[in-house]
Amino acid sequence: MTDLLLLPGDGIGPEVTAQARRVAEALTPDLKIAEGPFGGSSFDAHGSPLTDDTLAAAKAAKAVLMGAVGGPQWASAPRDKRPEAGLLALRAGMGVFANLRPALCFQPLADASSLKREVIEGLDLMIVRELTGGIYFGSPRFIEDLPGGGQRAVDTQVYTTAEIERVARVAFELARGRRNKVTSAEKSNVMDSGLLWRRVVTALHARDYADVELEHILADNAAMQIVKNPRQFDVLVTDNLFGDILSDISAQLTGSLGMLPSAALGVAGMPGLYEPIHGSAPDIAGQGVANPLASILSFEMALRWSLGRPAEADRLYAAVGRTLADGARTRDLGGSLTTVQMGDAVLANL
Repeated sequence: MTDLLLLPGDGIGPEVTAQARRVAEALTPDLKIAEGPFGGSSFDAHGSPLTDDTLAAAKAAKAVLMGAVGGPQWASAPRDKRPEAGLLALRAGMGVFANLRPALCFQPLADASSLKREVIEGLDLMIVRELTGGIYFGSPRFIEDLPGGGQRAVDTQVYTTAEIERVARVAFELARGRRNKVTSAEKSNVMDSGLLWRRVVTALHARDYADVELEHILADNAAMQIVKNPRQFDVLVTDNLFGDILSDISAQLTGSLGMLPSAALGVAGMPGLYEPIHGSAPDIAGQGVANPLASILSFEMALRWSLGRPAEADRLYAAVGRTLADGARTRDLGGSLTTVQMGDAVLANL
């Protein structure tokens, strides 16, 4: 069995994934590591952004570490063949419904954020985003011509009780191991799906998690509060669309998208999907300047959540902290280190 399947993907994905692989081979040399085609590069080579073989390999591995997918060269591809369609299909095929996106402020980077140090210093926020439902997967979805000219586009936001309850349960369980507070974000004031979301989360809390503090917040207010006072949050659970937006807002609090990992988890015992949240960054792809720390920290999450190696995860997290304390910075953090040099620095601190 493959322990770790790497899907480097497109843009800067192969560059940062290569550094995560170097770290994995140094820290856990016994891991069985394999690679597969994925995204736009897979479409170019095989006619599909996610081949049947790659999906089968992902489902058979213990953990999957992605790079990134997408780029302007695939903008004209059929919608179902675009790299992003492969990503959605991978998430759905693996059954990973809970996306964990931590926003952490490493002490040496407290001044790297666009917000004041006193606002973000000590930040430790976990966003739990529902990943396989909502408007990205709902149907019907189409663009149609109107009789009088012009067009009409339709996307459907849809959630069931079971989909909401299972992701909320992940959030409550996480909170019990943290600061014991869950904030649930939706738009129950204007959306029926948001109203159902609030009802289901409230009922689950009363039934199984009354020991955890629960608060509800409208998603637009959550966006404001994240930049006003982000440390008020512990675990924030929300749907697919709002989670996409709010997690990117939270990411920038730390100073760079290049710092933040993510995990996507399904039912217990199934492989998790891990990826940096920064995207393929085609503007800097091939230049060797991308920050690999989000990919390396995604591997750290894989060690913790899927590979059953918390001691190695702690060791890697500490090494990243020491690397930043030593002043190591890639261009996104105001420094000049290359992708490989940042990888070297982390390896030196292991």
